[in-house]
Amino acid sequence: MSELTTVGHDLAKNVFQAHGADASGRTVLRKKLRWDQVLAFFSQLRPCLVTMEACGGAHFWGREIGKLGHEVRLIPPAYVKPLVKRQKNDAADAEAICEAAMRPTMRFVPVKSEETQGAALVFRIRELLIRQRTQAINALRGHLTEFGQIAPKGAANASRLVAIFEAPLNGLPEQAVTTLRVLVEVIRGFDTQIAKLDAEIRHRAVENELARRLMTIPGIGPLIATALDTLAPPPETFRRARDFAAWLGLVPRQHSTGGKQRLGATTKMGERSLRRLLILGANSVIIKRHVHALAKPGTWLAGMLSHKPPMLVRVALANKMARIVWALMMKGEAYRAPTVAA
Repeated sequence: MSELTTVGHDLAKNVFQAHGADASGRTVLRKKLRWDQVLAFFSQLRPCLVTMEACGGAHFWGREIGKLGHEVRLIPPAYVKPLVKRQKNDAADAEAICEAAMRPTMRFVPVKSEETQGAALVFRIRELLIRQRTQAINALRGHLTEFGQIAPKGAANASRLVAIFEAPLNGLPEQAVTTLRVLVEVIRGFDTQIAKLDAEIRHRAVENELARRLMTIPGIGPLIATALDTLAPPPETFRRARDFAAWLGLVPRQHSTGGKQRLGATTKMGERSLRRLLILGANSVIIKRHVHALAKPGTWLAGMLSHKPPMLVRVALANKMARIVWALMMKGEAYRAPTVAA
């Protein structure tokens, strides 16, 4: 039998599928495994390349299988899907993963450590709490509207909603007051928990040398700087700054053919949280452009603002900020403002 060199491992909750191939791509192994059989199975194999689709549990299995002496690589699912032959099932998925891993131009995702995954939880949980708080605020606004109490939209106006509810002459029936008080307490609870997470993020930013350097970039504060340090791959993963911006999904989507270049909206690929945070940071620069050297007359940003739509400028500035971030991470330097044209 040919020597096993590559194993495609299709992950699941309970039942896993392994597909092995030799150096020529010929199938050597097909095996269905329960979750408690996975490590025992790979411990019996000679060291080889084990590939999986990058997903929620892939980093855990990547670390555990790597401890057994195997080389582990994770592949973005979008690169595996085109290689699935006809019908989709676990065996076909495992075969496609194995075939994708053998492509010489394939791109892989680094396996994250437990520390990195643990540090990323603060951002995931913060986003979850903000979404839930927004839902509660919208519910409170909607219910107050039923009784003729109107307030502007936006989380910044949540205090106005609470003030309307707590006003002595709000005109609300007693039954509604009792129920809406629960919603108000929920919103206050979310505010307290989000404030605790924000304090933790600020503490991390002060202690982290890279985060302190990134905060010298206009529009990047403790939240964005810490998120970049935690969620972004090592800068060596990308050959150039544009590749990092493309990974974040801040470049135009191409649909070009016949020598005609057609560019559309941004691709929105890569890390969604970082892309959203960079666009928000770019928006803060534009809002406060009178105090930022980046937007003085004669700069690139000032020229863009004079003849381009505002949202387009925000995304373009976020793209530029991403490139600056990559350069600072690679060179270990702090931000230097560009020279204003005469």
